[in-house]
Amino acid sequence: MGTTFRFTRRGFGQLTLGAVAAAALPRRGFATVATETPLHGLSAFGDLKYPTDYSHFDYASPQAPAGGQFNMAVSSWMLNQSPFTFDTLNTFVLRGNAPPRIESLYDALVTSSLDEPDSIYCALAETVTVSSDKRSFTFRLRPEARFSTGAPVTAEDVAFTYEAIKADGHPSLQVTLRELDEIVTVDPATVRLTFSERQSYQDALSALGMPILPKAFFGDRKLTDVSNEVIPGSGGFRIGRFDYGRFIEYEKREDYWAKDMPFNRGLDHFQTLRIDFFRDRQPALEAFKKGLITFREEFTTKDWATEYDFPAVQRGAVVKHEFPDEKLPSFQCWALNQRREQFTDSRVRHAINMCFDFEWANANLLFGLRIHSNSPFQGSEFVATGAPSDAELQLLKPLKGAIPDQVFGEVWTQPVSDASGLDRKILREATRLFGEAGWKQSGGKMTNADGEVFRIEYLTTGQEQVRVYSRFFDTLRKIGLNASIRLVDAAQYQERVNRFDYDMILAAFSLGATPTKESLALFFGSNSRDRPGSYNFPGMASEAVDTLIDKAGAAQSRADLVTAMRALDRVLRWRLDWLPNINTDVRRAAYWNMFGFKEPKPDYGWPVERLWWFEEAKAKAIGKA
Repeated sequence: MGTTFRFTRRGFGQLTLGAVAAAALPRRGFATVATETPLHGLSAFGDLKYPTDYSHFDYASPQAPAGGQFNMAVSSWMLNQSPFTFDTLNTFVLRGNAPPRIESLYDALVTSSLDEPDSIYCALAETVTVSSDKRSFTFRLRPEARFSTGAPVTAEDVAFTYEAIKADGHPSLQVTLRELDEIVTVDPATVRLTFSERQSYQDALSALGMPILPKAFFGDRKLTDVSNEVIPGSGGFRIGRFDYGRFIEYEKREDYWAKDMPFNRGLDHFQTLRIDFFRDRQPALEAFKKGLITFREEFTTKDWATEYDFPAVQRGAVVKHEFPDEKLPSFQCWALNQRREQFTDSRVRHAINMCFDFEWANANLLFGLRIHSNSPFQGSEFVATGAPSDAELQLLKPLKGAIPDQVFGEVWTQPVSDASGLDRKILREATRLFGEAGWKQSGGKMTNADGEVFRIEYLTTGQEQVRVYSRFFDTLRKIGLNASIRLVDAAQYQERVNRFDYDMILAAFSLGATPTKESLALFFGSNSRDRPGSYNFPGMASEAVDTLIDKAGAAQSRADLVTAMRALDRVLRWRLDWLPNINTDVRRAAYWNMFGFKEPKPDYGWPVERLWWFEEAKAKAIGKA
């Protein structure tokens, strides 16, 4: 099943939204930060894995050969980026569609490792000093740091960047910087960022990974004034050849200032990274079969089960492989737009969810390769089970009356059908819930007191989603809904999503390291409900949910964090603002057998284009050299 969005901010300072904590990780208390002392990195919880004199991250491969080209159709993107087309080179604003991986042009003050859930290390900055109240972060910039123009990265560039993004940047970036109170250029190489007392230490860390832009490039222009020009960066790649809407190539910079720095050593081996854009899945698959694309992550179960038997696979030139998924919450959910009145009652949302027969779909359409998610935090230790613990009840009891009563009992789980595709017992319960919400079956239609028929339209760009969910919409029509699927092109889809102009969409996100108040609020918070470009696609607004988000953001230990997140999970699942949907616990990928890579893959991110490398002997053996 294809995904609609896969969102991560690891490209921007390697900081991610959302939550992560692997069950195998030791419990770690609130970080004891050495304040008023220059440090090489910071952690939200516990100690840093890598010492001051670390040479490279453990998952990096310093001995791997450099060169070659990596051709991909992307499976993850961020901000205003699109995998279907692009019409702008500015990824820092809401307007337009930018090409994925353009973030590779930019470095940030800090970066995070892919084998730790909550640590950041200095990148453009040489050191960071935290004030005693943990509100101010003073960065000393590396003297070597240079933009691609050759100009040094200065404190003025950092100050300009944070001011510009806070004022005019993409809404999700603006939210992250909302509590940034003051930016002071202490001297040309030193800058201090100070956050309000409302911002937690964890939230502040998430704001330190903004891509740094050159002040001189903008002159009198604002960030929003730039569209078709390349904004210079200090990162390891530059833009090479490109054709709007068709392809873009990123070329490795030989003059990259940080190519031998420990945070970069052993990464980014390819000379050229090429991304081709396809408006439909099938042409992209055919391009892979021909070798025009050399790496493909497959999200469509039908294709994985039936399409990878072409001659190159049979002779070993193409390899199919299942990699372990990251230890991250896996979020794939439907959003029913509560800005439209018919979706505001949670009983309606539960009833609609019941009409999707996952057991039938998995057996008949998905080749038994999927799981049915119960939670928006699927795959993490933030998934609640059973009845609330005493610690969870301490957070939930003050909210009684503002949250569903069922929250205090067993946690909500997906209905399990008889796999017939038309489980009458479940459909009777769905009809009963519609009735409680004021919708009655009359003359074969589900109508309200005014005689209006319940209407629901599913907006999508994916033909595969039409294939998998058509039976679901047939079922909705059988119980009397005016239910339809509208297939639109990528540009129209993005424009409508930005305006919240839809009944129902599917969204998938890769949620990552330690959750913060601001990151959770982007998806679930009342203050993001009407903010264009936010990820609160259901339009949910609940003071009780906001309170639990505050509790998670203010957690003083990972144990406290897990408790708050599980309490939040219980409330989200009984409210069913987001309807958990189909998921998987592996990454399925196919590639032409011309690459090397280290196993096991890191636990908290899988940027294949940064980790893998080209092996000429393998390429010659399959005729690809």
